[in-house]
Amino acid sequence: MFFGKLLSASLAIVMALQVSAVVAQDEAQVVNLYTSRHYQTDEALYSNFTELTGITVNRIEAGGDALIERIKNEGINSPADIYMSVDAGTMWRAQQAGFLAPSSSEILESRIPQNLRHPDGNWYGFSTRARLIIYNKELINPEDITSYEDLANPKWHGLICIRSSSNMYNLSLLASLIEHHGAAEAEAWAKGVVHHFARDPQGGDTDQIRAVASGECGLAVANSYYYARLMRSNMDGDKAVVAATGIIFPNQDGRGTHVNISGAGIVNSAPHPENAMKFLEYLASDSAQKYFAEGNNEYPVVEGLLENEALLEMGEFNMDTVNVSVFGRNQAEAQRVFDRAGWK
Repeated sequence: MFFGKLLSASLAIVMALQVSAVVAQDEAQVVNLYTSRHYQTDEALYSNFTELTGITVNRIEAGGDALIERIKNEGINSPADIYMSVDAGTMWRAQQAGFLAPSSSEILESRIPQNLRHPDGNWYGFSTRARLIIYNKELINPEDITSYEDLANPKWHGLICIRSSSNMYNLSLLASLIEHHGAAEAEAWAKGVVHHFARDPQGGDTDQIRAVASGECGLAVANSYYYARLMRSNMDGDKAVVAATGIIFPNQDGRGTHVNISGAGIVNSAPHPENAMKFLEYLASDSAQKYFAEGNNEYPVVEGLLENEALLEMGEFNMDTVNVSVFGRNQAEAQRVFDRAGWK
């Protein structure tokens, strides 16, 4: 009887260990992604990674700043493996919060241009969007405006529509102007643009484009992927918007057009760091880069992979090669400049 009980107990222990091993193995085949990307088209991006690696992508989606606070509050017990955002300034704030670990990868360093990643490898950019000038074809001669700086020209008084000063894309644009010209000159520019507003800032980038098409404004600033969405739309109203407007890639005769990124980095307390690195390296792969472009009309960071017909039709352009981390470093100053300029 004693030996029978001992044998039963031993078998139970072995079975428990086997179950624990299976559970641990299953739990290891995940990567926990905290992301401010909210695009349904990214589903194909994640499912393809799982198909290739067997690693399931668990997602928490929220605003970039909300996720930063969540990871800070969770501390070393955070389940987050990766933090991902749609703005270089937000990536910089995450790094400043101290929870993004420097990482080194030959794949990432060889495929992602230096200006689109953190200098110390705390995060990497995996797609870009250009900040365009949109113009009404009946109201504006595109030869009269070639740069962001030209928006402050008095000739555009009462013709400019643009988002609020708190918008991350405008903050990053102004941060780049501060980097190139200094805060005083950037403030003079911002005051000039405010003086030429057709209306108080309101709505998103697509709203600015539609306002230009209707003639409420003559000029607007918007990200390239919003315009590409309209170009690819089958709706008659969207086709009319595209027909009534044109695009300008600013500063092509100088430093190049301002671009922002979608970026990601590994959390320093990541419970699955190896899976996290596999995911980042996957985002730099040919297949994932094409998903970024085709799914959400973003530019791949790896050259030679652009196949999106709308983006190709928009034409090639030279980008500003300043390191995108300066958008974060100059962001607080950019907000102060906007406030002093009266940009709502």
